[in-house]
Amino acid sequence: MGENAPMEERKERSGRTSKPKQAATETADRLEHERRLWAEGFVRIAGVDEVGRGCLFGDVVAAAVILPQGLELPEVDDSKKLTAAKREQLYDLIVREAVAYGIARVDAETIDRINIKQAARLAMKQAVEKLDVRPDYLLVDAERVDGGLPQTAIIHGDALSQSIAAASILAKVTRDRLCEQWDALCPEYGIAGHKGYATKAHREAILLYGPSPMHRRSFLGKLLAEQEQLTLF
Repeated sequence: MGENAPMEERKERSGRTSKPKQAATETADRLEHERRLWAEGFVRIAGVDEVGRGCLFGDVVAAAVILPQGLELPEVDDSKKLTAAKREQLYDLIVREAVAYGIARVDAETIDRINIKQAARLAMKQAVEKLDVRPDYLLVDAERVDGGLPQTAIIHGDALSQSIAAASILAKVTRDRLCEQWDALCPEYGIAGHKGYATKAHREAILLYGPSPMHRRSFLGKLLAEQEQLTLF
């Protein structure tokens, strides 16, 4: 193969990978951790993730999912990379295919009392406890779950592990559905649109109307001080 070889072939020879091959590799990589654990004898591997950690409003939600050994779901990916419609579609697929799944939530009052990191860990622990079968091993997105089960924390795990990605989708869809309910209860804040995150519109609504009982007051220090200053004039 000489200088007249096709460009894609020359790229592969030089160590680069063509786009189609890269896409296939990325799909396979999301099962790398699971395959290693299956080879070691672990069968019921639960992926665990949470959503809503950075929100100003509402619960943090976590999910745990055990998928069948060897099942490959190429479209299951980090929930943040997917459209809302695709997440809804994959939610139904994951629930249908899962050996077991559990979803848990921790409210704003508890978040304020124990801090968001501990609240996220608590939601993860509760999600694992809601599984109908006990997992052999946990793959967790950048966190540790209390309870004594063997586990691995994976940075950016929702992009690198199919099991964690599946959990991220269940947690995200669940929280987005809650946001629709919360929006009906507190329409002045626009929760259905920004999902409780600190957008400009959300911050302005808090300044105008004050925080609701479902806002995380431990997240609102500067905003509440600003609101207090505004009421003085």
